[in-house]
Amino acid sequence: MPSQEKVTELAPDLPISRLLNGMWQVSGAHGSISPHVAIEEMEGYIDAGLTTWDLADHYGPAEDFVGAFRKKMEAEGKQEKLENAKFFTKWVPRPGKMPRKLVEQAVDVSRRRMGMHTLDLLQFHWWDYADQNYLEALQNLDALRQEGKLQHLALTNFDTDHWSTILQHDIEAISNQVQYSVVDTRPSQKMQAFCEAHGVQLLGYGTLCGGLLSQKFLGVKEPNSSQLNTASLRKYKNMIDAWGGWTLFQELLAALKQVADRHEISISNVAVRYVLDQPAVAGVIVGARLSVAQHIEENLKVFDTTLDEEDYAAIGAVQERSRDLLKVIGDCGDEYR
Repeated sequence: MPSQEKVTELAPDLPISRLLNGMWQVSGAHGSISPHVAIEEMEGYIDAGLTTWDLADHYGPAEDFVGAFRKKMEAEGKQEKLENAKFFTKWVPRPGKMPRKLVEQAVDVSRRRMGMHTLDLLQFHWWDYADQNYLEALQNLDALRQEGKLQHLALTNFDTDHWSTILQHDIEAISNQVQYSVVDTRPSQKMQAFCEAHGVQLLGYGTLCGGLLSQKFLGVKEPNSSQLNTASLRKYKNMIDAWGGWTLFQELLAALKQVADRHEISISNVAVRYVLDQPAVAGVIVGARLSVAQHIEENLKVFDTTLDEEDYAAIGAVQERSRDLLKVIGDCGDEYR
């Protein structure tokens, strides 16, 4: 039976909540937010056991929010709440030479913004595989890991072949953050077996397709560009188009609703549970709409739910009529290159 545990180990010394709070939504691409309210609300996620945060150097003020939140907890004598909290940032440099000084400066900026002597996890993204300086960057990051500036090193949107190359260079990249959903199952086709063979894991994002995998979009006409009013909605509507289009997507939502009704949960819960159940998946990133909306109680229902063979059959009956995104797009992360 799939694990219903809320916590898992990304590494032996790195326990995480299996639902990670995504902070792309504070970047400005999803509408305006109140920074003060956003920082105040972070404590509620920690209290609910959602202790792990996913952010990036380019997610607007996300790293600054972490720093402010940590300072707030310390000022209020709530340091114990930070003991279990984990903050995973990303470094997304422009390709080019990656000397030690440049790499260290980038890490130090994140450490300073987040108020952390040692980063819990730094996830590295690279835009152009033809520029092999990504190996120099990772080697320098791994050296900084060994010196204590970061606890662990990971990847974002790398394909299986290049992750293999990285491990062959003795660089300890313990996880890879990739798009994974009932729409985009590419990780299961190639990367999953690699993870199991090498003892590494996946963090899934895009699991709710920016909110499209929800009751709100069941039975509605295909949205136009003006209705796709966030970066997430625009991004994942394009993915749905590549996968099979809006009509087939409606059939998928109907199948998910059937499963959801059986378990008295939401379509979104089913979509998240589906990915959490996949081999090699340590956790799923769900966007935290800080200062806008909270779905903490609903999201936690995934841990009270077990999908069965009938559920998977209903979902699979629609999936098998979609296009093979591995053939259409390529392996994980190829949509960015």
